[in-house]
Amino acid sequence: MIDNVIKILMITPVIMGLLMLIFRKKAFDDFMLVLYGILHIILSSYLVFFAKNSGETPVLAGQYFAIDPLNSVFLIILSFVFLMVIFYNIGYSRYMPNLGPNLGPNLGPNLDSNLSAKAGNKNVCLYQLMIIAFVWAMTGAILCTDLGIAWVLVEATTLSSAYLIYFNRTKNSIEAAWKYVFMCSIGIALAFIGIIFLNIASGSVNSLNFSELQAAAKGFDPFWLKFSFVFILFGFGTKMGLAPVHFWLPDAHSESPSPISALLSATLLNSAFLVILRVFNILNAAECSHYGRVMLALTGFLSLFVTAVFIYHIKNYKRMLAYSSIENMGILAIGTALGGVGYLAVILHLIGHSLAKASFFLTSGNVLEIYETKNVKSVKGLMIADKKTGWLWLLSFLGICAFPTSVLFISEFLIIKTMVLKGHYLLCALFALLLTVIIYGMARVVIKMTFREISEEKIGAVKENRKKITPSMYLPQVIMLVLVFILGVYIPSGLNDIIQGAYKVLLGAM
Repeated sequence: MIDNVIKILMITPVIMGLLMLIFRKKAFDDFMLVLYGILHIILSSYLVFFAKNSGETPVLAGQYFAIDPLNSVFLIILSFVFLMVIFYNIGYSRYMPNLGPNLGPNLGPNLDSNLSAKAGNKNVCLYQLMIIAFVWAMTGAILCTDLGIAWVLVEATTLSSAYLIYFNRTKNSIEAAWKYVFMCSIGIALAFIGIIFLNIASGSVNSLNFSELQAAAKGFDPFWLKFSFVFILFGFGTKMGLAPVHFWLPDAHSESPSPISALLSATLLNSAFLVILRVFNILNAAECSHYGRVMLALTGFLSLFVTAVFIYHIKNYKRMLAYSSIENMGILAIGTALGGVGYLAVILHLIGHSLAKASFFLTSGNVLEIYETKNVKSVKGLMIADKKTGWLWLLSFLGICAFPTSVLFISEFLIIKTMVLKGHYLLCALFALLLTVIIYGMARVVIKMTFREISEEKIGAVKENRKKITPSMYLPQVIMLVLVFILGVYIPSGLNDIIQGAYKVLLGAM
């Protein structure tokens, strides 16, 4: 039964995509996207919560896809965030056809209105199709059991999401899409070299299956294994957004439509992180974990440092959120490097960041609709312009900055506690200092945007734009923020089971 569910989860979006290509009607594509989101959460919930998986044995679907305690966490995060993004997109996509006259350099104000509308409708249909392709690729990358297949599917996420980043067709979005493709192509090439070195290290083990590699890891050549981890970490770390290979991320996240920014930050980065985790488990099994921990700690602290430097003088609020994603990926790398209770912190932080950051990016879409600018200085009096958006903006900030009772408070507290218990006092002080600088930099922006006085002449314009915001553009953020702050106090037993399952898998690899 479980293997059939996984097959349905992987095959259904392909069929849906073909139907969307055949019909090419916005109403039909909207329906298919909502249907896919509902189907995805139902099937994923069955796999994660109701399929009786025990221990560390994966339940296979064919040779290359499986559900296990580790990827269960990543799958349910992807599915839930995707559903929230779809509901937000219902209201957001209402105005997408109006982008017709600005779709490209050859389309301008003098273009025939019917042709413009057709162009806009065609591009919105492609937008819906590429979202399905993007989520399908991420789902495959999470469920796959083979490093080679994971490599292919992570590259597929690049190809499908590049169009989504480019969708607005401004000069900046085109530049962001090219930078994204260029940087991620370099990253995937580095990862491929790492896979070759891993194959050399494995000797007679003629497989890239994660479980088989981990089982035979003690017989691997330590030199080639360590060498391969460098390339795999920086290769997939490019997609994860770890410094110093993070350069695509601020541009891509800030120039994408807000629903896509939410998916990029809350789900795509996680998919790449899972591949790194699985390879790190192989390194642990080969008793080379110290080397891997040093590499992860270096990239983690460098990510925090880069964020602290750039976020202090930020001028674009969506870029601020992008740098915050780099920071949180760094925290995940540091937690993994610490091991032990740090693994539990990583899982909790993964959940909290995905929910809070998705809420933050979706709310930034509301801000952009109201003020029609990403410039921090041009956004004033958010609480006056739209109180609901103002509160969502403020609460998303509190959630992502680990304000109690945010689940991120628990994860960051556990990381600091682990550092102290292991005697890493200087690293602990550096960690706390960098987080303080980042929080201060974000707080300056959020408070100015939310509470700064707005001029009388601008109040009328922003209140008129507020009419574009539908209830579906508030509710997803409310749901995710409620979860962020409740999970810091109480974790339901079903969710706690999958968290503990993933934690045990990571501990067992030590």
